[in-house]
Amino acid sequence: MSAFITQPWPWYIAGPLIGLMVPALLLLGNKSLGISSSLRHICAACFPSKIPFFRYNWRKEVWNLFFVLGILTGGAIAALFLTGSEPVQVAPALVADLAKYGIHDYSNLVPLDIINWHALFTIRGFLLMVAGGFLVGFGTRYAGGCTSGHAIMGLSNLQWPSLVATICFMTGGFVVANLILPWVLSL
Repeated sequence: MSAFITQPWPWYIAGPLIGLMVPALLLLGNKSLGISSSLRHICAACFPSKIPFFRYNWRKEVWNLFFVLGILTGGAIAALFLTGSEPVQVAPALVADLAKYGIHDYSNLVPLDIINWHALFTIRGFLLMVAGGFLVGFGTRYAGGCTSGHAIMGLSNLQWPSLVATICFMTGGFVVANLILPWVLSL
C-alpha cells in the first residue's frame, strides 16, 4: 500500500478525483472550485482599506481559506512523508533539450540549476521567477480566475468565458514553452 501512496498516481485515478471535487463542492455547500480568489480574501481580511475591490464580506468565503490551507497541508505531508527515494523522472528528450541550456539537476521538483536564491539575482532568474510570477498574477486577475477555476469548474458548468480563458491559458502555455522559455533559458 505504501508504494501506491508514494508513487505518482496515473491520470485515470488523479484526474477523476480532482474532477469529483466540482460536484462535491456544489452538492455539499453550493461552492465553486477556485484557488486564486483566496488571495483576495486574505488581503481583505488582513489589510482592511477603502479600496472597493477589498470591501466585501470576506467572512462568507472563509471556507475557501480552509480549502487552500488543506491543499497546503496535504502538499506538506506529501513532501515530508510520502516522497519516494528515487529522483524525479524526466523524459529523456526533455533531459537532452534542457542539457543544451545547462540544466542537469533533477533532484528536486524544479530544476535547481534555474530556481534557487542565487539564480534570482540573474537576468534569467528574474525573468523566470519575478516577471513570470507577475504575469501569472496579472493574467489570473484579468481572466477572472486561475486555470483550476476556469478549466475544472467553469468548463464543467459549460461557462463560455471559462472556455475562452482555458483556450487562452493553453495557447499562452504553448507559446511560452516553445518560443519564450528557450529564449530566456539561453540568456
